[in-house]
Amino acid sequence: MNMKVRLAVMNFLEFAVWGAYLTCMGNYLGIAGLGDKISWFYAIQGIVSIFMPTLMGIVADKYIQPQRLLGLCHLVAGFFMIGCWWMGENAGFGQELTDKSLFIAMYTMSVAFYMPTIALTNTAAFTILKNNKMDTVKDFPPIRVLGTVGFIATMWFVNCAYLDNSGFGFSLGENEYKFQYTYMQFFVSGVLSLVLFAYCFTLPECKLEKKEGKVSLLETLGLDAFKLFKRRQMALFFIFSALLGMCLQVTNGFAGPFLTSFKGSPEFADTFAANNATMLTSISQISEALCILMIPFFLKRFGIKVVMMMSLFAWVFRFGFFGIGDPAMPGVIFFILSCVVYGVAFDFFNVSGGIFVDQECEANIKASAQGLFMMMTNGLGATIGTLAAGEVVNAYCQWEGGWLIGDWQTCWFTFAAFALIVGITFTIVFKPEKKPINEIKH
Repeated sequence: MNMKVRLAVMNFLEFAVWGAYLTCMGNYLGIAGLGDKISWFYAIQGIVSIFMPTLMGIVADKYIQPQRLLGLCHLVAGFFMIGCWWMGENAGFGQELTDKSLFIAMYTMSVAFYMPTIALTNTAAFTILKNNKMDTVKDFPPIRVLGTVGFIATMWFVNCAYLDNSGFGFSLGENEYKFQYTYMQFFVSGVLSLVLFAYCFTLPECKLEKKEGKVSLLETLGLDAFKLFKRRQMALFFIFSALLGMCLQVTNGFAGPFLTSFKGSPEFADTFAANNATMLTSISQISEALCILMIPFFLKRFGIKVVMMMSLFAWVFRFGFFGIGDPAMPGVIFFILSCVVYGVAFDFFNVSGGIFVDQECEANIKASAQGLFMMMTNGLGATIGTLAAGEVVNAYCQWEGGWLIGDWQTCWFTFAAFALIVGITFTIVFKPEKKPINEIKH
């Protein structure tokens, strides 16, 4: 099989695992008696991302080849995710969980081993591409786009799939047994993790880089990637990575409950958007897939600063359009526009940032540096941002009759204002180095 196709399959499965529950988990948590903890479930992903990607990056740089470590992480993540499904199954359909603490522990262990795999996927792909004499800037985005396709595929699947007493089927209409409302979303994610575990061991070797001569204590511990903070450009890059990371999980955590909350209003209860929140938000991932393919052009034409600026200001529109839309025509057009700009908001920073980090560091710290980037965005940034967003939502909205109802407009406009401030600040202070990367001393 063509090497780029094999890496595309790896990316497809990697993000299909995440897409099965990331945007619809909040709907099930409300039913399971954990509705007031939605922000914490997304914050947990950030908390484990503070240290797990860095630790796994160290292991991948020093001890275990990244493609093999990727598989082992998915084995553990899949096992615990299936444990979450098992607990929901035991509690029964539409029932609160009997042991919420154990469910949270199972979920925490699963995401603790899943979150490092995003960086490991990048490291494995970059290494294999280079080993096969390919250009990462040109060849990686089309490979990465299959990850987004995988995310969309499982979003659509859990949006439409249902399992009731009559059997398994698909529906676009009202159906309380849809996977997007039940614990079955965790089963889909867990099974896909186990499939990727097996697939990773069919990938080519990514031999570890062994440094010649005397090795410092920092290098022995795998902490030498932090030396990137000595360079002003990289320090600012990581700081703004954290600030942008504060936006990343807000819509993942609350877009589903927000759209579904319109089912509590007779005026909007039968609209497509209110009954198919997961499918509607998948437009975001379709946009993401298209924007990934645009990254090589924009990076080479405008450079990293302009690309990152476009991402930061796109978040303003992402949140703002949610604030002024509704599920009926013409209001639903603003929801669609919010999803369209998401591709720029997410990819123009995350994917371009991964390429940027790979170019800016030495071969023996690449996995650690990707882990550090992951730590700043999906770790520190996402944790602080998600918990802060949860406080805002809990202040203006409350669960009533199974729906999270309240002053959503104020919430979305608050998030948009934050993104605007970050974007303006970044425009003023970030000044990338003009030297070719190979002339810059690390």
